[in-house]
Amino acid sequence: MTIPEISIPITEIPLEKNIKLFIKREDLIHPDISGNKFWKLYYNINQYLQQRPENPFMITFGGAFSNHIAAVSALGKDQGIKTLGIIRGDELQDRWQDNPTLAFAHSNGMAFRFVTRAEYRNKESLTENLHKEFPDASIIPEGGTNILAVKGIQHMLNEGTKSFDYLCTAVGTGGTVAGISKFAEEHQQVLGFKAVNDPTLEDEVFKLSERKNFKLIEAHDGSYGKITDENVRFINNFLEYYGIQLEPMYTGKMMRNIFRLLEDGFFPENARILAFHTGGLQGIPGANRMLDEQNRPLIKLMKS
Repeated sequence: MTIPEISIPITEIPLEKNIKLFIKREDLIHPDISGNKFWKLYYNINQYLQQRPENPFMITFGGAFSNHIAAVSALGKDQGIKTLGIIRGDELQDRWQDNPTLAFAHSNGMAFRFVTRAEYRNKESLTENLHKEFPDASIIPEGGTNILAVKGIQHMLNEGTKSFDYLCTAVGTGGTVAGISKFAEEHQQVLGFKAVNDPTLEDEVFKLSERKNFKLIEAHDGSYGKITDENVRFINNFLEYYGIQLEPMYTGKMMRNIFRLLEDGFFPENARILAFHTGGLQGIPGANRMLDEQNRPLIKLMKS
């Protein structure tokens, strides 16, 4: 896996304030291995392939609309590696074909193993059993978060990001915000917008980053995966005003809460804020399918 020779744009979001807001388009780094997923997988896969496994095999975990599952499947196809997804929810076993994310992953060659939600919560036991069953496989944790993922996130930071006062990212399993925290400049404050309702997450991020330059802000709207009409309206308005597509699980919630903080006077005058667009756009069709079934407003898509 090599780093694409592309320049990731940093786009200004115009504000009627004496504050500058920009968004770094990590979603553009790869069409299918998008945003932070590319960097979280970068060292994981390269270190594994350096061991020259005879039959390379990657196993990972995720839910029905997981960006991580989609990215690992695409990486497997790109690198010619067999992949297996351990999917939360055995109720999906006979109807995964109707799920856009899982259908995409399957089209990339990923096989599935569906487990009950109770089994899924006990990942330590699941992982131990998978190591016994597939001793030569690379088993990547849910969301890709581990030490190698944190190391990969450093590539989201460069000379162009050093002048900002605040670095903002959505937070799921915590690997991305930990990496940004670990490699940020001394003067930079890192803000993580939590898409999950997990009170232990701050401790987990600190274990990975070993720095206290970050603050986690609740942005989950009550629970992981919850999509409110307010968030859909924000995403649609953001696309109309700024021409940038967001998604409802992570980046939409992050940007909506950044605007809330701006209105609340959280940021000082002359602050320079950088938000990272971490991808995840593949999840929009699945979200829209669910919203349509509930007769609720849909997320508008950028015209190609």
